[in-house]
Amino acid sequence: MASALLLVLMLVSAGSGSLLHHQWPVRSVPMVWPQLTQTRPPPVFLKEAQLSVSSSCGPDCHKSAPAPRLTDLQSFLSYQTLYSGGRLTETAVAIYGFNPNSSTPTGQSRTKRQIFGLDGRFSIVGQNFLTRFPFSSAVKLSTGCSGTLVGDRHVLTAAHCVHDGKNYVKGAQRLRVGFLKPKAAKNRTSTRPDRMKFQWIRVKRTHVPKGWIKGSANDIGMDYDYALLELKKAHRRRPMTLGISPAAHSLPGKRVQFSGFDTDRPGQLVYRFCRAQDETYDLLYQRCDAQPGASGSGVYARMWSRKRRRWERRIIGIFSGHQRLELRGSPQDFNVAVRITPLKFAQICYWIKGNYRDCRDG
Repeated sequence: MASALLLVLMLVSAGSGSLLHHQWPVRSVPMVWPQLTQTRPPPVFLKEAQLSVSSSCGPDCHKSAPAPRLTDLQSFLSYQTLYSGGRLTETAVAIYGFNPNSSTPTGQSRTKRQIFGLDGRFSIVGQNFLTRFPFSSAVKLSTGCSGTLVGDRHVLTAAHCVHDGKNYVKGAQRLRVGFLKPKAAKNRTSTRPDRMKFQWIRVKRTHVPKGWIKGSANDIGMDYDYALLELKKAHRRRPMTLGISPAAHSLPGKRVQFSGFDTDRPGQLVYRFCRAQDETYDLLYQRCDAQPGASGSGVYARMWSRKRRRWERRIIGIFSGHQRLELRGSPQDFNVAVRITPLKFAQICYWIKGNYRDCRDG
């Protein structure tokens, strides 16, 4: 199994194509600047987290929706911050250096296919793989979802893992993040999954964009299904680099990848890759096999960085979940990831860095 996985990883990483065609684009990054922070009533943690979400608005619905105005975007990108003690604040933002008329979908084609057939997932087993980047950047949330390390104290995940669209879920106030580590064992060469365990770190605070909170902003789908967690203490693992999502056709082989903790394989990290099928400005549709629990995983690609003169993996989206729609009289299935747009990059990077000097390179 380990040798088969190694072969797959070599095929995915090797032969990524001409540098001229598969380079990370240089993008200008706007500013999403906090304006006013106010205290809100403490939330009521009533419901369990839903490990999958759905929406009746598919690719055609999103593409036909009117472009949001600047005031709409400022409302969507305003955000709530939940602290570990239960205190809740809401921050309004202003946007600078962004033209709303430029927020048009970059994809032009779609291949409609149902997500069935042979299971294309690989369980990552053995310390040599699990403790090696990029797999070591995948983490598990105590609410049951997955996440990705994007800083020495920060984890990127899906908003629905901590907020159901109306209120914060059970466990969000005392949220923890699990790092898969080897158990102490006499037989240190064992590659069995049960030789690994989770080491947990408490979350200090959680940021959720208001675009995810229903009734206050965007109601048409998953566009803002992302959240950032700040840990109470730093970890020692290499984080994934945050990036702006390029057009799907510019990705090597149109390929995306992600690893998460699918519920049908308890205690195992599961890796998959597939071709992107369609995209809107905010969402990426693909056929990667996944089960509940994988939501919140960081979707990444590997392209050439002209600035650093090397191949580089970057997070370009957050896996949200499965979507089943009636299209042209027949059911169609998609797996959906939230794309990291320039505005989302600016917001998430500011949450991580606390300034914009380090957020100009998207």
